[in-house]
Amino acid sequence: MTRLKSSGELEALRKSITEKRDPNKACITICNGTGCQAYGCKDVTAAFHEEVERQNLTAKVDIRSIGCPGFCERGTLVVVKPQDIFYQRVRAKDVPEILAETIGKGNTVNRLLYTDRKTGEKVTYEHEVPFYKKQKRLIIGNNGLIDPTSIDDYLAIGGYSALGKALKMSPEEIIDEVKKAGLRGRGGGGFPTAVKWESARQAHGDTKYVICNADEGDPGAFMDRSLVEGNPHSALEGMIIGAFAIGSNEGYIYIRNEYPLAVRNMRTAIEQAEAHGLLGKNILGSGFDFNIRINRGGGAFICGESTALMASLEGRVGEPRAKYIHTAEQGLWGQPTNLNNVETWANVPLIIKNGADRYREIGTEGSKGTKIFSLVGNIGNTGLVEVPMGITLREIIYDIGGGIPKGRNFKAVQTGGPSGGVLPESQLDLKVDFDELDKAGSMMGSGGMIVMDDKTCMVDVAKYFVSFLEGESCGKCLPCREGLQQMRDILTGITEGCGKRGDIKLLEELSATLVDASLCALGSTAPNPVLSTLRYFRDEYEVHIKEKRCPAGVCNLEAVKVE
Repeated sequence: MTRLKSSGELEALRKSITEKRDPNKACITICNGTGCQAYGCKDVTAAFHEEVERQNLTAKVDIRSIGCPGFCERGTLVVVKPQDIFYQRVRAKDVPEILAETIGKGNTVNRLLYTDRKTGEKVTYEHEVPFYKKQKRLIIGNNGLIDPTSIDDYLAIGGYSALGKALKMSPEEIIDEVKKAGLRGRGGGGFPTAVKWESARQAHGDTKYVICNADEGDPGAFMDRSLVEGNPHSALEGMIIGAFAIGSNEGYIYIRNEYPLAVRNMRTAIEQAEAHGLLGKNILGSGFDFNIRINRGGGAFICGESTALMASLEGRVGEPRAKYIHTAEQGLWGQPTNLNNVETWANVPLIIKNGADRYREIGTEGSKGTKIFSLVGNIGNTGLVEVPMGITLREIIYDIGGGIPKGRNFKAVQTGGPSGGVLPESQLDLKVDFDELDKAGSMMGSGGMIVMDDKTCMVDVAKYFVSFLEGESCGKCLPCREGLQQMRDILTGITEGCGKRGDIKLLEELSATLVDASLCALGSTAPNPVLSTLRYFRDEYEVHIKEKRCPAGVCNLEAVKVE
């Protein structure tokens, strides 16, 4: 491949790719994300290739391995395009029938169609599946259209057109456009992205760095992993645009080592972008140079914190430092550094390509665009959902998630990962955005959403998350190191029937200390599971302590007389 020397050559290449593709030709897309791999998608994919060749259908059918399209529990997912016929829980033995009936005769294989949980009716088309109906899949939707290892597929859907446009803009114009769009960081903090970029651009330094944080550590969360696995070029394109705006020539993608498919697909994407002149020296003939390296993290939750991540990149222990000086001024190796997570970077091409005004049409006043959540727990439909900011928890849980299975009642939903909060039924009509979740005692976080039914003990939930955070604390500062241990001991005692008068007050005092005195956000947000469960489910704590009884029947308490 000859390196592209201009945006004109890029558009010419895109045109040549799309002209060779027949939009009416049958294309069978097969989910090959990590979730579907557990369901045997590799065998299904191999079976399709073998059967298409055996039936001499190569000229009539394309087979495309795609990343995670979101509906993880129904894998292996297969969609027949251009009709968008949606088959779920496909196995290798089903392949001959799909080809014979759907490709050969134009019929559907009814037993592989999705059954609507509410009506009991079969659903034929992907966009009509209730799980997808209320979503707005601006980011993750492209996972279902492309082979993540094919840059041609990404170019065919308009990939890197935003980069071509950005390189003709001034850095200030790019930052102003992102600022106007109202993009806030999707990694958890919700800080305005353009403000970080502007600070890094204005900072003095010999070298400036940009970093993509793909070190996703929240239990039950897999948004960033699925984006990197399914559409790595989207994050790459965003990073290149951001680097040009900031004035950086060197970038890093920090991916946890437990994500081998994400690492492999991102490495392939980088190699392809370099070969096409979209990375490296003189990108698209603009005179702008930018290189990206992958760094594999060791799985430390603390390395999701920016300064700890940068310490790890430098080869040091992943411990945070006090932010008296922001990383935008002195970050990686003491140089100005900008860090955003995968989803934030993937939003950037949308803003530059379509304009800030169009992006601002989606969301609430203070939270623009969409957000990807991993919807898991006691919920009918589990998987990744991408929804517009401002949608209610009720819509996500009942309309998209299908409600609570097995006839159980909804009790709570935990948002924001281990440092997030637990929200009760009375908050179901809460609009999901950065500010409203904060007011309710929770947080957006990176996008974890765990649904709990009436058989869940809130004291036990608080104990689980505090124990997790205790184990993941780096131990550098005393409030976090000792405070979490003490909170875990108190919660354990309550769940084992040893709770005492004064335990609740002590938990609140310890929480206040962590919030005020911890070195980094892990410690200052760690009390959220305790504070939110005390706020909404205080009676459960009191019953555990006073009556030595667990209302949910989860904790095996032994009655202990407390003097």
